[in-house]
Amino acid sequence: MAKHVRMPQYHELMNPLLKALHDLGGSGSIEEISSQVSEKLDLPDEVLTIPHDPSKSSQTELEYRLAWARTYLKKYGLIDNSERGVWAVVPEKRGVTTVDPQDVVKTVREMIRKEREEQPPTIPELPEETETWRTKLHHVLTKDLSPDAFERLVKRILRESGFVQVEVTGRTGDGGIDGKGIVRVGGLLSFHVLFQCKRYQGSVSAGAIRDFRGALIGRADKGLFVTTGTFTRDAMREATRDGATPIDLMDGGQLADKLKELRLGIKTEMVETVNVDDEWFKNI
Repeated sequence: MAKHVRMPQYHELMNPLLKALHDLGGSGSIEEISSQVSEKLDLPDEVLTIPHDPSKSSQTELEYRLAWARTYLKKYGLIDNSERGVWAVVPEKRGVTTVDPQDVVKTVREMIRKEREEQPPTIPELPEETETWRTKLHHVLTKDLSPDAFERLVKRILRESGFVQVEVTGRTGDGGIDGKGIVRVGGLLSFHVLFQCKRYQGSVSAGAIRDFRGALIGRADKGLFVTTGTFTRDAMREATRDGATPIDLMDGGQLADKLKELRLGIKTEMVETVNVDDEWFKNI
């Protein structure tokens, strides 16, 4: 394992990010991109797990800097993202595999300067992924909710997602098992799932996943580990280790997305846009 003395700057992540997208076939989720970049740079867990601001979000410093790198490359016209958070190289730029980071920074900052002069209120100060609602939600989940309330929230999420017979157990000495449920697939198959939910501000280690799996043996088909924090790279590998009971992972970012999707404590307001179709009036 190579030694790293510091976290890469956001502009140093631009070319690894582009390379990751090309290796993924031209598009990828934020999680896939982050995993590819960390492996390409051979970053150790002690760097990968550095939190950006644990008091405000579960985002790691690497994820935060990758968000800035994506934002700059998007404004530079090389990549774009869908509403579902999938990033892709724009079709006309698929032949571009490397960039001059300094040129990207200079060009984008000049664009932002001009836009600010023309429309000051419309220029975002932060990357698109760092929405204010996520910061507020992280605070609510980690500071305002009690452990029991958080377990009930996970129980509600599972029920809203199609689980049946969901129970919160949380018995002392039960190997960290917080609850259980059954998920049915296509009305034909069913899987017994045990879950663990932890309000972490840091990263869940591989050791925690191994301990959780130990409690699953002979009791469930799958495991689900939900956290407000993140998972180390080794933890993600341990969760999908060959020959072991599979464990699905839901980190703080995925938890926020699921709550938004299910509209549990998250309200999305749509802004109505009214346009006059003058052609319609001409043909009346």
